[in-house]
Amino acid sequence: MTRIAQLLILSMITLGMSNTALADPLLDAVSGDHRLEENVMRDVYRNPYETLSFFGIKQDMTIIESWPGGGWYSEILGAYLKDNGQLIAATYNRNAETQKSWQVRVNKAYDEKIVANKATYGDIMVVSFSPETGDELASPGSVDAILDFRNAHNWITSDAVPQAWHSALKTGGFVGIVDHRMGADMPLTADNGYIHEQQLVNIMEKNGFKLVATSEINSNPRDTKNHPSGVWTLPPSLAQKDVLKNKYLAIGESDRLVMKFEKI
Repeated sequence: MTRIAQLLILSMITLGMSNTALADPLLDAVSGDHRLEENVMRDVYRNPYETLSFFGIKQDMTIIESWPGGGWYSEILGAYLKDNGQLIAATYNRNAETQKSWQVRVNKAYDEKIVANKATYGDIMVVSFSPETGDELASPGSVDAILDFRNAHNWITSDAVPQAWHSALKTGGFVGIVDHRMGADMPLTADNGYIHEQQLVNIMEKNGFKLVATSEINSNPRDTKNHPSGVWTLPPSLAQKDVLKNKYLAIGESDRLVMKFEKI
């Protein structure tokens, strides 16, 4: 074999190793063409790759996503976990006797878009989860991680939620939470969608968790947090419709806390 042939083979082997080393299934899941364009456009505010990397999400984990809504994050998580992990969608109340119309509508949309599309998102397990009562989300001690995006303001006074999470998680398992953040020196206003970081720390510590990391990945210093319709004044909701629309679009989506808690 000539020296040139040897070098060519060595280069091909090295290139193959480099490509393997550079492979990033999470990046593939974030950048894949399975995601809706309107969801991708919000990446600039939600930073899914950086957020999930910060939380330490791995491809072989069993992960609960609490109240996935229309499936913004499930588009990514389902595709990422499809072959080696398990996504459990803890959706809104599915009790036919007590379901509200909006819960029926959101669950139906999620099922049709995400759950039914097994080729793209795998076999997603769906469970019902109530912030008032909590529910058994999975076999005790069977879950690696729980993710909760922009929901904490709805359950922040309910011990039932972190208690249900604690039961489902393995010892050392973790919860990753993102939510709208009120400044520590600013008073809370009822039902404006914002919470104090310390509120979250208090209720999580009360229910068997410790704070292990925080991040400013999703911070937005332009958010003044004193909007007429609370956080929903800002995009994507734009609750004021066309009133000062350009102003709120210029602010962008809310300033958000990113906190990781470990089960102890």
